[in-house]
Amino acid sequence: MYKFFIRPLLFLFSPERAHHIATAALRAVCRFPGGAALLRAIFHFENKNLAREVFGIKFKNPIGLAAGFDKDAEFIDEFETLGFGFIEVGTLTPKAQPGNPSPRLFRLKKDRALINRMGFNNKGVGNAVKNLKKRRSKIIVGGNIGKNKVTPNEEAFHDYEMCFEALFDYVDYFAVNVSSPNTPNLRELQEKEPLKHLLGRLQKRNEAKNHQKPILLKIAPDLTNEQLDDIIEIVEELGLSGVIATNTTIARGELSTNDEIIEKIGNGGLSGKPLCDRSTEVIRYLKKNAKNPFPIIGVGGISTPKDAIEKLHAGASLVQVYTGFIYEGPGLIKRINKILANEQ
Repeated sequence: MYKFFIRPLLFLFSPERAHHIATAALRAVCRFPGGAALLRAIFHFENKNLAREVFGIKFKNPIGLAAGFDKDAEFIDEFETLGFGFIEVGTLTPKAQPGNPSPRLFRLKKDRALINRMGFNNKGVGNAVKNLKKRRSKIIVGGNIGKNKVTPNEEAFHDYEMCFEALFDYVDYFAVNVSSPNTPNLRELQEKEPLKHLLGRLQKRNEAKNHQKPILLKIAPDLTNEQLDDIIEIVEELGLSGVIATNTTIARGELSTNDEIIEKIGNGGLSGKPLCDRSTEVIRYLKKNAKNPFPIIGVGGISTPKDAIEKLHAGASLVQVYTGFIYEGPGLIKRINKILANEQ
């Protein structure tokens, strides 16, 4: 039904408009008497073989919704009805910001991909906290944190610390986003010394708490092996809980979409099927070269159960979907979980 009716209808609208329509429709269904229960009956798949404990948290299944879909933590209860094992909200910044000018989200239908240059558009971490306080479901929630566009890199740690403190009591883990290509100079924070300084400060704040929360680093797929070695060293030295691999890519190789269209779209991070193999390669490299293996959340190009299983076999403990969810619909989560349950 999704591929033959709902998706063609949504694709009549611009990607950003379609997103708002889809989330509004999901909320409307959930508010209708019996609507949420109906969605759970259709999309949930419960099996004890799917449950796993990762960085001290128990997940009912390993399939999550990646950051960017519910930036302001507005639809956690609604997305829970679709069978996810966890949801990551954000990226959140201390102050609200509009992000980059529209158009800023583009479909590459031939490639089952997206290009986005959203630019951390969100209503601010304070607004997200208000929404998190209202949520009713018990689904695991991660908080993806970043810096405001106007904050210089040398002061970026203040933004991350502010978001960390604001969200601490309301999320189950943190994802530190220094890898989006859509905030100017943000990826410079992935360099060894700036990254070590930033993460070290967050870890100190974490260690000062009575109950620590897992802190994960979200990295780009465009890092060299030498840079990945630095990531491994920092994660192990600082005792981070894990890595999210990977964010979107600035690469544009081997796309089926016409080069002129790609050039006209311009800058932005590419997600979807073309990213699948590279993100899996990064997962495999991290798993193989870490002296003390750490948990990895695999994300990038998952649009079939096979894609998810490949990432898990490569070394991921959990996986997340985003672009594949848009192209394949909510049934994707159930299909993946069914295959995984039979694999056990």
